[in-house]
Amino acid sequence: MVKLPEIGKISAEAFNQLIFPHLGAFRPEVLVGPQHGVDVGIIEIGNKAVAMTSDPVFIVPEYGLEKAAWFAIHILASDVVTSGLPPAYLAIDLNLPITMTEDELATVWNTIDRESGKMSMAIVCGHTARYENCHYPMVGGATVLAVGGLDQYVTPRFARAGDQLIITKGPAIEAAGIFATMFPRYIAKHYGEEFARAAQDLFFKMSVVDDALTAASVGVRDNGVSAMHDATECGIWGGIYEIAQAAGLGARIDKSLIVAEDHVREICDLFKIDPYKSISEGTLLVTCREPKASDLITLLAGKGIKASIVGELTRPEHGISVIEDGRERKLEHPQVDPFWNAFYTALKNYQVLEF
Repeated sequence: MVKLPEIGKISAEAFNQLIFPHLGAFRPEVLVGPQHGVDVGIIEIGNKAVAMTSDPVFIVPEYGLEKAAWFAIHILASDVVTSGLPPAYLAIDLNLPITMTEDELATVWNTIDRESGKMSMAIVCGHTARYENCHYPMVGGATVLAVGGLDQYVTPRFARAGDQLIITKGPAIEAAGIFATMFPRYIAKHYGEEFARAAQDLFFKMSVVDDALTAASVGVRDNGVSAMHDATECGIWGGIYEIAQAAGLGARIDKSLIVAEDHVREICDLFKIDPYKSISEGTLLVTCREPKASDLITLLAGKGIKASIVGELTRPEHGISVIEDGRERKLEHPQVDPFWNAFYTALKNYQVLEF
């Protein structure tokens, strides 16, 4: 029997052994079902494609409740937009800690309402209560739905060898953004207060909603973007591995071509994590037909989103490889994200303070 990880998402092996063989009833309208490394399921209803995804409602009070709620709703929306369809409906369950007050709930809910409105996403149903043994940060769960034409969604099965691989923002956006938010005094001690203050701007890059909707606007499938993936746990290396595996293809990436946001490298060095293996909500991986790849980079730049073409998908027999320091090596899935141990070590050793 495959073992579960000590912390974080289960491995592909655990998913394939424990989850994938047991998916309830067969329904022919399911266009995209559960698959490791694929962010959304898609069903056909009324000649429309309906994409859906579920995730925890993740509220970290130490971020400040407004920032925490912003992050929570963008986590939820960031998966569904990898379908290429805009978020439309939210069903949300809040199982709140007994300690949460009316004012705190109002701050969280008003932020969720505001950000949902910006995304044109309606909140249609849910459940809200306080219970014993419910604790931050996991305070419920939610499902987001997106709706579009049957020819408008993307998924890894549309990817082809020769598609260009595009990465937005670069590595460790989430890891660096969380460290910058939680430990500004410790970072300032090493890099100065100006650096520490500027690094906190990384927090609001932890969303791929604008990235994905901009990408889809260039065209989809044979006219542009074929697949997208939100590089969360195990970061860029894990995300590249997963999108190639889900497509049944290989990939070749040049590490030197990957963009990076300011302050990320220094923060990852300080907390002793490999940025390319570390959680990176906010980093979007896009596969795109070659004629539209440069157009997409231009569109993203126009939105102020850093991005670059870093390689391409290849035939499956090539495998998945990365060129680093002039040498090509096989890319393995990291399996364990180094962020978690580094984060909990930091919680024990460094004081959590805001500027």
